[in-house]
Amino acid sequence: MKAPLVLEMKGNSLDDGPGIRTAIFFKGCPLSCIWCHNPESKRVEAELSVSLDDCIGCGTCEKTCPVGAATPRQQGIVDRSRCTLCFACTETCPPKALERVGKEYSIEEIVEKCAKDKPFYDVSGGGVTLTGGEATMFPEWVSELAKALKEKGMRVHLETCGCFNYEKIKECLLPYISSIYMDVKIYDSDAHKKYCGVPNEVILENLERLLADSKEMGFTLLPRTPLIPEITDTDENLTAIADLYSRIGIKETELLAYNPTWYKKTAKLGVEIDKELQGLDHWQSKDKLEHCKSIFAERNIECL
Repeated sequence: MKAPLVLEMKGNSLDDGPGIRTAIFFKGCPLSCIWCHNPESKRVEAELSVSLDDCIGCGTCEKTCPVGAATPRQQGIVDRSRCTLCFACTETCPPKALERVGKEYSIEEIVEKCAKDKPFYDVSGGGVTLTGGEATMFPEWVSELAKALKEKGMRVHLETCGCFNYEKIKECLLPYISSIYMDVKIYDSDAHKKYCGVPNEVILENLERLLADSKEMGFTLLPRTPLIPEITDTDENLTAIADLYSRIGIKETELLAYNPTWYKKTAKLGVEIDKELQGLDHWQSKDKLEHCKSIFAERNIECL
């Protein structure tokens, strides 16, 4: 049972579930959304992050790299076609302009680290969040982690894209989960495949199954939609999602205002930004957000 790589263990998080939390970001995702806010989480394997803004031109990487792929004098600092991902440069770079993305932790290490903040979880109704990436890509390992956290009295929250084998996750993971945020990005399956890499029939089916099982298994479910300009925030898409919620009995949702901070993350990985998103490096207006919320309010669905 191989452990997934962890991008970050973010303590004192207020945005990844109820209360004060520790958010564990796993590496690897079955989707490939062109706007991914954690682009470093898409691939399962470790990656090299290069921050041009942080490079001080000291030349340490050039001396360290065993294959001559790193030099501050070349554009991008690292020649990725020659880089073998040995990560020697990340261990010596003084300003941390070169960093390894993805680290392996044991379940015991994670539980021990999270347990230190248990008093904050208890007083705020918080706990530990499994996110990413997509935690459900590693059902057996994540199940053991969630079980261990629950046995220590910590609530476990799951953030998911909804693209998983339902029977497997119901058996392995759901018994240890107290709450779930699930993304419902695009209603039309063809558009979902275009922008997220896969069709969405399984995702929408899993939404309904989670809703049904939430009552019996005792976890809460909140579907969420990230608002991406001219892709997910269109009246057509949001109306279709709101109508779906009305049909299946969902009364609450959350709309996530567009956040452009992923732009710099993508550049650090040496990945080119999709042409449809060129220039979308600004925050969403309050008026647009309120208009999107009104579509759900018309159907008596509350936007938290």
